[in-house]
Amino acid sequence: MKARTLAIARGEHRPGRGEPKVWFPSLESFAKILSDRNRALLRMITEERPASIAELSERSGRARSNLSRTLHTMERYGLVRLEKGDRGRVVPRVPYSEILLDVPIKSLGEKDRDARIPA
Repeated sequence: MKARTLAIARGEHRPGRGEPKVWFPSLESFAKILSDRNRALLRMITEERPASIAELSERSGRARSNLSRTLHTMERYGLVRLEKGDRGRVVPRVPYSEILLDVPIKSLGEKDRDARIPA
């Protein structure tokens, strides 16, 4: 991920249409960010389009401070956009309709091995 990012910054690589848009440092961080509870939150934002974080807090039953922290974390990964609304309100929006996960079985640099399962 780091090498790819640096290559893009140097102009050596231009991301293609099918390349990932969001990277997670580990499966654990992915699981934490996109827990069942947080996916329900994303669904709520998409379906109900709350006018502010305060409104989302009321609808979801989540404490505003914790909700704000969660949304800012999701924003860093590009999963949520926090837009400026009327009267200084922050309006959460979800820019995607689905999230696809691509998980490699072997680590980068690992040589191909004959994967035989004993009969």
